[in-house]
Amino acid sequence: MRRDRIGGMPVATNTVSDVALVREYRTHLTVERGLRPLSCEAYQHDLEMFAEFLEGVAATLMAAKQEHVSGFMQHLREHGIESRSIARKLSCLRGFYRWLLKDKRVTCDPTVNIESPASWKVLPKSLAESEVSEMLEMTGVAARAADADGAALRDHAILELLYAGGLRVGEIVSLRQEDLRLEAASVQVRGKGDKERIVPLHAKAVEALEIYVSRGRPGLLKAGSGIQRALFLSVRGRALTTQVVWSMVRGVSGGKASPHKLRHSCATHMVEHGADLRTVQTLLGHADIATTQVYTHLAIDRLKQVHRLHHPRAKRAEVSL
Repeated sequence: MRRDRIGGMPVATNTVSDVALVREYRTHLTVERGLRPLSCEAYQHDLEMFAEFLEGVAATLMAAKQEHVSGFMQHLREHGIESRSIARKLSCLRGFYRWLLKDKRVTCDPTVNIESPASWKVLPKSLAESEVSEMLEMTGVAARAADADGAALRDHAILELLYAGGLRVGEIVSLRQEDLRLEAASVQVRGKGDKERIVPLHAKAVEALEIYVSRGRPGLLKAGSGIQRALFLSVRGRALTTQVVWSMVRGVSGGKASPHKLRHSCATHMVEHGADLRTVQTLLGHADIATTQVYTHLAIDRLKQVHRLHHPRAKRAEVSL
């Protein structure tokens, strides 16, 4: 098991029993829960870090107590780890000890009553509606040009899809052509843990995808060799990578946007226009409604801003100041 450093401080090596336990849990995450390799690797790394901390205080994963978990959280804070990362590690520990409890290997959960860092206060950033419109208009003009190539049609379709459905960049590049249900104005998406959901699309997104599929994708496909099931292709006819999508979005936006920011913008703008959280949760593929609730804070901030700008008494109060 690899060694790690927190804030430049070396941490002790895990015991063999902890090594085996972490590996077994990773197998559980992979086989029984169907999590993707990168997610499993992140959970394993978090458990390794906690196990190494425990060995430094003469404890093990099976014998951990609440004070050990609290001490680990404090240790991370003292070495400058961000609250969002600490919250993720605590979430990992909660899942791990739920698994041990269910398997009757431990009799108590050391993460009970451990307060999670207020990571929801780190609000996701989103673009203004005018900024998104400007991006879509820019790629739309390029796509409508008489000499538009497959890449131009593809980029416009991707931007429309990112904003229309709030898709993750990984979900975009893993789409296959058969996932499109354009006659029903929707797309079938495989999200985290290979969970599938149906995402509705508005007319402009459907139109951009129809044009790409009929006129753009065939030309890109010819540049490659063999059968390619991926919906979005590179200029070499291969499945598009997340790096290419990130680069494209940043280029179009002049560095202001990213695929993740477009996802947040989709959710934020929907909530601002009256969408309920359950709908947004389903659209984004959030497993827990608590993840979606962050957008209520964004909507309230926006409401306060509009109130200050347009309410007559609020405007008079500012003038009097």
